[in-house]
Amino acid sequence: MIRVLLVDDHPVVREGLRGMLDAEPDLTVVGEAGSGEEAVAMAAAARPDVILMDLRMPGLDGAGATEKIMSSNTSSKVIVLTTYETDADILRAVEAGATGYLLKDASRAELAGAIRAATRGETVLAPSVAGRLMRRIRQPAQQSLTAREVQVLRLVAKGQTNAEIGASLHISETTVKTHLLRVFNKLGVSDRTAAVTTAMDQGAL
Repeated sequence: MIRVLLVDDHPVVREGLRGMLDAEPDLTVVGEAGSGEEAVAMAAAARPDVILMDLRMPGLDGAGATEKIMSSNTSSKVIVLTTYETDADILRAVEAGATGYLLKDASRAELAGAIRAATRGETVLAPSVAGRLMRRIRQPAQQSLTAREVQVLRLVAKGQTNAEIGASLHISETTVKTHLLRVFNKLGVSDRTAAVTTAMDQGAL
């Protein structure tokens, strides 16, 4: 039997997952955790083969919990199961040591197959997630935003105009425009909204 630990801060999600996995003859749920802190403790106590890890939870999030679990020399494999698929989320999970990254719209067959694959040491990724990672790898190294450019972009995200941003940062409106043009160039976008969205996806904001 493959022993599975469920980690999600929503009880109804855990109940649904348990129902799906209990229908599989070779899978058994050995515990449920409602937070990252609980996940770390239960992973040490139950030593599951696979941990299905929600990403965004209050307190210690899924990536943080994964990193702690992986650093304890455990043999458990972590599969992130989430509704989020931004570049920043995916990279954080992979860097933390997750074996897989699936979305919550996965079918029972996909989920069970991913758990079995993870126990064999295989990496399991939702197709859309695999596509994002491949595009990220193929992209040339991007220039990082300067501290001032991040400041300007944060004020853009709050809805401030160039004139208001200039007043807030004690710089001229022309200087604000120059910073924004550099941001657009670095992020490969052409407008303010896309700049904010892309920066958030990349974890710059």
